[in-house]
Amino acid sequence: MGKRKRERQLADYEAKAVTRNIRTSLQKLNLVAQMIRGKKVSVAINELTFSRKRIAKDVLKTLNSAIANAENNHGHDIDNLIISEAFCGKNLVMKRWKPRARGRVARILKPFSMLTIIVKDVEMANEENA
Repeated sequence: MGKRKRERQLADYEAKAVTRNIRTSLQKLNLVAQMIRGKKVSVAINELTFSRKRIAKDVLKTLNSAIANAENNHGHDIDNLIISEAFCGKNLVMKRWKPRARGRVARILKPFSMLTIIVKDVEMANEENA
């Protein structure tokens, strides 16, 4: 018995990595994700390594995970990989309070985000589409 095997959501020439609970706002994370979207993997690694944004280290870690998934799980060549998708989503929000004058409080929101990076092997995609 048991459950049936789930169909793979991605094509055979794609690999994915997801990082959850990144302690930054969605807007700041999306600026860095936008910077690497659609580029070759080697160019994106260089841009993230020398970026001045704090969150670039976490994005680089996720990108390296996606590259490792493509190489180890699907046997893709690293030189042919491009970043086909890099998108962010909201996650939980910690709510904190700051005391203010006259017995009032100010709300402090500490948001978390999640990041998904999908890399695509260009040569295999061209072969499959041709």
